Amino acid sequence: MKEGLKEAVEGALGEPIASLAPVAGGDINRAFRVETNEGAAFFLKARAGSDRAEFGDEAAGLAWLAAAGGLSCPRPVCVIEGEDGAGLLLEWIDSGTGTDWEAFGHGLATVHTADGGEHGVRPPGSDPGGLRFGELRLPPVAPGSGLGFTEVYGERIAFLVREARERDALDRQASDRLLDLADRVPALVGDDQRPARLHGDLWSGNVLPGADGKPWLIDPAAYGGDAEVDLAMLELFGSPPEAFYRAYDEVRPLREGIAERRTLWQIQPLLVHAVLFGGHYGRAADEAARGLA
Repeated sequence: MKEGLKEAVEGALGEPIASLAPVAGGDINRAFRVETNEGAAFFLKARAGSDRAEFGDEAAGLAWLAAAGGLSCPRPVCVIEGEDGAGLLLEWIDSGTGTDWEAFGHGLATVHTADGGEHGVRPPGSDPGGLRFGELRLPPVAPGSGLGFTEVYGERIAFLVREARERDALDRQASDRLLDLADRVPALVGDDQRPARLHGDLWSGNVLPGADGKPWLIDPAAYGGDAEVDLAMLELFGSPPEAFYRAYDEVRPLREGIAERRTLWQIQPLLVHAVLFGGHYGRAADEAARGLA
């Protein structure tokens, strides 16, 4: 795959490249540092079997989030496609070791305050299909559908439960509990909020500290929805410091009852992980549903 990527990058840039070296990346895609003969550096993420639309969606999400003005995102250079799959070429960001959490709180609240379009609908320029998480694709929400976020979220939970069940990531009892929960989402959440501009997969690993500590958003699965979804995802595999929440609240006040809804919002990413990776994620989703019974 690497030789095909090299040719695709050179074709996209219109010049030979000096190196294509593997670097640490995510669980789904391979990651590389690209350097040109002129000394320019880029980040490339790619996966065998992927297509242009998948990475075009990510590029559209990065542009949409950056346009909100609160936080920086790596600039998409181009989508590439070779014989084995596709990839996304981005500007290279020199990373540091610590995040400025106050800046991140202010910035994320600003992103969430920007117009999020419609609930469940993805950014302009996205492929017409549904939201993607690697090879997993959720059912699309059509622009103009008028769905509230609680409806969108409940339908996504039901879809993911069926997918997880088919892959033996959930047993029958857990599936039934989670499907019942999907029906109760509107009652658990209450009134829908104005659509926020969501990152959509905002675990701590998708907040990249720059060399100066400035936070960057990477690897989005962006769409319009309830801002608490991003905040709950930040709590799923770690916990931001109190300074983050104080800063966020200064720009976009947190709603009463957010702690009680956090578990509900974490069920979608747990089920996504159950479908993609199996393991303990299905049990974790079931435990969350038990807690909301």
